[in-house]
Amino acid sequence: MKLATLRMVGGSTTAALATGADSYLALPCTDVGALLAQPQWRTIVEKAATAGGHGITDPELAPLLPRAGKVICCGLNYGDHIQEMGRELPEYPTLFAKYADTLIGPADTIHVHDSAKVDWEAELAVVVGSVLYRADEDQALAAIAGYTIANDVSMRDWQNRTLQWFQGKAFDGTTPVGPVLVTADEVDGDFEVRGYVNGELVQHGNTSTLVFGPAKLLSYISQFTILRPGDLVLTGTPGGVGMGMRPPRFLNDGDLLTTEIDGIGRLENQFRIHASVPANA
Repeated sequence: MKLATLRMVGGSTTAALATGADSYLALPCTDVGALLAQPQWRTIVEKAATAGGHGITDPELAPLLPRAGKVICCGLNYGDHIQEMGRELPEYPTLFAKYADTLIGPADTIHVHDSAKVDWEAELAVVVGSVLYRADEDQALAAIAGYTIANDVSMRDWQNRTLQWFQGKAFDGTTPVGPVLVTADEVDGDFEVRGYVNGELVQHGNTSTLVFGPAKLLSYISQFTILRPGDLVLTGTPGGVGMGMRPPRFLNDGDLLTTEIDGIGRLENQFRIHASVPANA
């Protein structure tokens, strides 16, 4: 099944079941994260689908998990991206965190202030479906609710101010996620991850080349922090980021960033990059 979070009239949101091309059935939860927090979430979806009701056609999609308790990201997880960054294969995952405030919808405009080096990072993201703590890989795999798409938009000038990446990765409203969650039972095999800037293919990778796959990543994270339903884990980006190009290339005001994974869908986000305003202006 495919689940989404819809924006409703008046600014509220609701979880929804995809029932066809651009058609959704509203579910009795405020968003997908709230749905997954219900132990019997599958039963809730099945009952709603059986009952039917008026479908919502061509809705506006909100961030999939607008209230995610934890957003944990893995850097340097594809072999080609590691090479373009001039590093060796890691023994342990390189992790950093975002806040739910960074998350936006799959078609939302991205507004960036005070950065001249805005970069793209197309990624497969994993959505946690049950509590994980000190889990092994089999337990972690069983706890995956499903998969979605994210773009870890990065402000490289901020990121490179220190050895810690956080400040360049956690700008509010800069991480698109969605359009849907594809439940794990519908996934068989690896994913092709692609990123485009103004229609030009700049990234293409297959998740089979991840150093730390989804189950291994979730298991590792759960050794030091509990993961709960609705938490989001970004698995890293393939080669082709702007910072790795020679010369480096960054996004400009008005650019369209497209992030695509077959079987899940695509994100299409336009950029508005705003210059710094002096404090005494």
